Amino acid sequence: MRANSHSEIRDNLPPLILASASPRRSELLRDLGIEFKVVSSNATEVHHGQLTAREVSQVNAYRKARTVAKRSPDALVLGADTIVYCSNQLYGKPADLEEAYQMLMSLQGRTHHVITAICLLHLREHRQRMCTEETSVTFRALDGTKIRQYLSRVNPLDKAGAYAIQEAGDLIIEGIAGSYTNVVGLPMEKLRAELDAWTIT
Repeated sequence: MRANSHSEIRDNLPPLILASASPRRSELLRDLGIEFKVVSSNATEVHHGQLTAREVSQVNAYRKARTVAKRSPDALVLGADTIVYCSNQLYGKPADLEEAYQMLMSLQGRTHHVITAICLLHLREHRQRMCTEETSVTFRALDGTKIRQYLSRVNPLDKAGAYAIQEAGDLIIEGIAGSYTNVVGLPMEKLRAELDAWTIT
């Protein structure tokens, strides 16, 4: 079966809302050529110790999507949540620069994992699709000076794991295995497949 073109996806989708204020996610979504609105979700993110990183990201993505969908039940709402984890420790957004420093110090010289969950939700039609993508990221060996140099160039406070691969990432990242856009915050390969599936089901 031939894959849908951007225009076919756009024509067959309900009005799309991105339930995220992340400029990185908006930029990635614009690359698909699909019109959408941005409505920031005020859902509280959960980080339950008994849940896996995949489960945490799925719960948060759903909560974000549902919060917005309740106000716009006729729209297709896209919620997303990105989690960084290493050795079963979850890394969310740091509360301050010192916590950001500690996060990067604990990740330096190691390979960690980035999971993003995507929830597509249409309340009026009672339809939902959920998927996740995982990417492995290996950090360079870093000392305090290199970490503070990186933090002087990037605002880490709105970023899971206190870093952004697309912002001076070469200073701290040695390599990745998997989707690059997943580490940015929205796995576009997986999202495109989910939107294709939405329009043909």
